[in-house]
Amino acid sequence: MFEFKMLFTLNCKSNLILFIVVIVLCCGNCSHVKGVWNTKDFFKFLLKFGVQKTDVHYEKDTKGYVFGNITARTNFSFSHLVTFSVLDRRYFLEYYGNRSVDDKERACQNMFRKISTIAFDVPCFENKPSEDFIRKVPCNKNEVCKEDKLGSVVNGYQLTFEVTDVKEPRFWYLSLVACYRNETTCEWHHFKEEAELEYDIWFVNGNPNISSFNPLIYQFSFDRQNTILLYLVFFLCYMVLVPLQMYAVTRQHHPVTKLFTVSLLLEFVGLLFNLLDVTKFSIDGVGYHRIAIAGDILDILSRTTFMLLLLLLAKGWAVTRMELTWKPLVFTIWFVYGVVHILLYVWNLTEVDIIEDIDEYQTWPGWLILVLRCQIIVWFLFELRTTMLYEHNSKKLNFFLHFGASALVWFIYLPILALIAMQIPAFWRFKLLLGITYSADCLAYCVMAHLLWPTRSEQYFLLAYQHDAREELDEFNEAPHVINSVGYAELRQASSCDSITQEITKVIT
Repeated sequence: MFEFKMLFTLNCKSNLILFIVVIVLCCGNCSHVKGVWNTKDFFKFLLKFGVQKTDVHYEKDTKGYVFGNITARTNFSFSHLVTFSVLDRRYFLEYYGNRSVDDKERACQNMFRKISTIAFDVPCFENKPSEDFIRKVPCNKNEVCKEDKLGSVVNGYQLTFEVTDVKEPRFWYLSLVACYRNETTCEWHHFKEEAELEYDIWFVNGNPNISSFNPLIYQFSFDRQNTILLYLVFFLCYMVLVPLQMYAVTRQHHPVTKLFTVSLLLEFVGLLFNLLDVTKFSIDGVGYHRIAIAGDILDILSRTTFMLLLLLLAKGWAVTRMELTWKPLVFTIWFVYGVVHILLYVWNLTEVDIIEDIDEYQTWPGWLILVLRCQIIVWFLFELRTTMLYEHNSKKLNFFLHFGASALVWFIYLPILALIAMQIPAFWRFKLLLGITYSADCLAYCVMAHLLWPTRSEQYFLLAYQHDAREELDEFNEAPHVINSVGYAELRQASSCDSITQEITKVIT
């Protein structure tokens, strides 16, 4: 009999190291960032944020706003002020690409060559048409920054940027760099001194000066707005499905049912963690980043466990045959798929450059997992066909037909979705992937719960749970017709004994 607990433990252990690596990562999707930066590090990327399209009728309330504080951590005397920049993609690409130039003096000049032609700066660019892209920091404590007008700064903060995009949504990028502009020559130079700055920056969609902002969009980058509704809808679906499956597993103690229940519970807990993260994020712009990572890991474990269940059933285990054939191959494929899936997740968080507008399936680990999944689809169909040729029971064949159709849809949706997502703009891609992925998983779990429901699965499970019949046997023995039958048998036995005794007595006499 297959021990699903051992398999699940193996999967968890195999991914433990990678999980530890991921769990210590810093937040990558926050709208509120705070920390300390040392100027010897030269460049510090802070945040990428999607600003929504500004409604000209409600311009003040639909703009993007950057506000916060940047101060010196100690009483260090700055000979020059370094630069805090808020740039859109048109200017950020060149700026970001030149940060790695070894000669930092030349790096500063290259980074700001294009920006210097448009960014407002006193006194070098004061009386020309300009964009509000940079601030000289640190600002004096309890005072607004030099370039800010007191009336436009959000209460309690030192600097404020207002971002307007009337044509379309756009990504903006926040960073600190150890460069300064000489006010006499208007040339950019490297700040060679070492100093520490404390920063506390917010980037939001909507007016921070009012209290009636929409919590579903205010703290969220445009590409992630309203995702809390997606998490909530599917959480409510699982709130119905999970109790039903828990009832089913108590009615039928079968390894297939147990393995499916484990997969479903992992999905439910992972979704709960993600819902907690986005709910807190809507309040403080930070969320529970580690809980969100744990939720993503549980989601991956759920899908790999569900895939294992599909492969086992395709081979006819516990339906057509009691012994599982080619065990090393099945578990190797399952293990490799799980490891590659975790690798893809880690790669997407650590190796994909923040400025790249690509999803996880447009990286080489993403293509690898799609190719592997397509190969698994072919093998799944081959095993299912072999099992159905071997099987002649009409009820079991009917089960395999429904199972195969639903499982194939679950297997094939991801490669198709990955190809479609390549044609979708970055602002809509995340929500598309999230919505279709959760929809496909939820539908697959609902179909599987239907197929494995105890009153139905008893018709085709070879290892169906044999319930304890002792209580029914006791009731049966106490029934009147049984008692009468027993009494009649005892009476006949006693009469037979009397007859035999009489015959022996006659012989002796």
